[in-house]
Amino acid sequence: MRSRLLLSLLTLALSIGTGCQSDLKKPIIVGSYQDVPFEQESHEGFLLTDGNNPVPVRSIQIDAQQSIWAATEKGVFVKPNGSKTWDFPPLNEEIQGPVSQLLARGDELWMATWKGVYLMNPEGLRLISETSGYPVSILHQGANGIYALGPHRGWMIKGDTLRLLSYSFPQSVRAMVEDREGAVWVASDVGLYRFVNDHQTHWYKKGTLVSAYVNGLAWDDNETLWASGLGGITKLDLSGRITDKITTENGLPTVYATAVAKDPDGSMWIGTEHGLARYRSDGSRSLRFSRRWLVDDHVNAIIFDDEGNLLAATDKGVSRIRKTQMTLEDKATYFYNELIGRHIRAPWTAGQVRLVEEGNLDTWVPEDDDNDGEYTSMYLAMESFRYAATGDTTAKQRAKKAFDFLKKLEEVTGVDGFFARSIVPVEWTTVHDPNRSYTPTELAVAKIREPRFKPVGTRWHPSADCKWLWKGDTSSDEMCGHMFGYFFYYRLVADEAEKEVIRKHVRKIVDHLIANDYSLTDVDGKATRWGVWSPDQLNRNPEWLPDRNLNSMEMLGFLKFAFHITGDESYQQAYLQLINEEGYLENMAAISQQNPAWFIYFDVMLAAYIYPLLIFGEDDPSLLAFYEKHMDEWFQARKGDHNPLINFLYTYTRGKNEELQESVAFLKDTPLDLIDWVIDHRRREDIHLVRTPVLEDLQVNLLQPPSMRAVVRWDKNPWEAVAGDPKRVREPVFWLLPYWMGRYLNLINP
Repeated sequence: MRSRLLLSLLTLALSIGTGCQSDLKKPIIVGSYQDVPFEQESHEGFLLTDGNNPVPVRSIQIDAQQSIWAATEKGVFVKPNGSKTWDFPPLNEEIQGPVSQLLARGDELWMATWKGVYLMNPEGLRLISETSGYPVSILHQGANGIYALGPHRGWMIKGDTLRLLSYSFPQSVRAMVEDREGAVWVASDVGLYRFVNDHQTHWYKKGTLVSAYVNGLAWDDNETLWASGLGGITKLDLSGRITDKITTENGLPTVYATAVAKDPDGSMWIGTEHGLARYRSDGSRSLRFSRRWLVDDHVNAIIFDDEGNLLAATDKGVSRIRKTQMTLEDKATYFYNELIGRHIRAPWTAGQVRLVEEGNLDTWVPEDDDNDGEYTSMYLAMESFRYAATGDTTAKQRAKKAFDFLKKLEEVTGVDGFFARSIVPVEWTTVHDPNRSYTPTELAVAKIREPRFKPVGTRWHPSADCKWLWKGDTSSDEMCGHMFGYFFYYRLVADEAEKEVIRKHVRKIVDHLIANDYSLTDVDGKATRWGVWSPDQLNRNPEWLPDRNLNSMEMLGFLKFAFHITGDESYQQAYLQLINEEGYLENMAAISQQNPAWFIYFDVMLAAYIYPLLIFGEDDPSLLAFYEKHMDEWFQARKGDHNPLINFLYTYTRGKNEELQESVAFLKDTPLDLIDWVIDHRRREDIHLVRTPVLEDLQVNLLQPPSMRAVVRWDKNPWEAVAGDPKRVREPVFWLLPYWMGRYLNLINP
């Protein structure tokens, strides 16, 4: 039965075509991206507190000296240009209470306060006497002067004169604008008003505005008025005809819109209680929320500085979203400097760092990770592509350092072919998963919960030279990652002497697997918890059914890679035995049909690591066609992830240029901020929470761009609804690896 199934698989695969690329020849790729400057955004936050508690900011302005002024219920605060802290100026002794809005004009600062309008200029501070005793809600610079409106009265201030307005303004005035014809538009809690001379038009009935609560007004470049408020945005033309509406059905994260403003570039920004929403004239839109972009998601006001940067007044201070022009090459340089400066630790481990103080980069300290070997292997692959693309000898030297670290992981254990997860200096006093003991009760409970559970009390061991602590119980993902890194180091960097070192190292690891029934065997003489590829376990132990398909593929990849680089027939014989006698090819063929309860996103990348080993190592036309077809189907199932590493790895392996536009979009949109801020989409009303593609994860129904995800690690589910840890800073290899793959493949031209 098994032989007939295998024959049918291979016969079907033959129709796909055969062929194998040599180690020295790049695939011929049609189409590429020319690297040109684009707009890169970054966040600068200024928390505002009264010493203990955050102070909500109602309004902000920038004066002639580029200082930022903030209106609050406690008075006025100022952040001098170049300072990171706020001052509470003496003028508050006169105001003695809440300030609703600010208006900066030249060397003047006008303040709408609880007891009238104040003016501060080089001559000092004074209360506009006619407004004394009347609270003022808003200030607006009109064509003929400054409007000052409040719940009791409204004035026009022009020079030294002040005129009481005769308009019947609503008492709950929230914002106002003028149009080019001189009409005055006023937002209020009871609808939208327009005043033309003595004529008044009022919108409030159902079917006109999104709702009667209107709090912000702004004109776009097409002379369309955007009115924000409860429910979203209502758009009106100059005549007052409603032309469109924006709600949670087309991009707003919540019904609570709080402000609206036009960017100098023509985009329209909407403030909400859950962050900022931007709508561009080309129809695209984006969101900015979480501590990555805002000191608080509740936005109260929006302005722009002279350079076109957005400033948002929030419930916890002020945020500036800066715009700078960068190329992808500039961004690669920035990330590379961050990587080398912060994320490489002795002896040459590439990994995350920990922040002692949440979000404060000045407090970073190095940190171990279960997958230091895997992530350093990705770094090794990145340096290999960087060297292959540029010929930079520094890349070659650093690739060798990364390989030497991975080799040391095997040497330090004292067990031939068994390598550690990670190593840290023996002086470290804090590590993940410290050594511990288990009580009989704990063991029993753990075994009931997971029959495959392996208690490992001693995870950390001292090295023979007493310089390092090494972590055991190494997993299958570490093995896959190592082989991925060795593959590209061997193909793209190593000279013949270095290739011989790689051959010997890979031989030791694979010999260890074969000698131990295809399992990683720890110093206790037993298989590690996850490092099992044994046919007795995968095919004959039902508890290993969740891992049968992918682990079968992995072991075929390890054996094929070992045979490909060493020429040792014993690896080919073991490979064919697993195919012909143990059905590993059929197991692999069933990956796409596995039970959904067993699918985790981690498995996507483990398969990605293995495909090149199989496809570039296989000479048999039938087997090669099977692997190529398998990868093609796998890639089609993952295209919706818009993963540039998967896309470019597919291009490298199959010679097909797919998803280039989406890959470049990812590289552009990725933030420069590598702090793993929590990104929580669960409060959003414009998307739905789902249980796909991973059944056990809570996910969003629309894939979010990298600017609105937790910092990427490719083994993490990109569809997750909530993720992040603001005490972690992730290493930027996730970005640099696909970038340099794209450069090597001439998909990205500098």
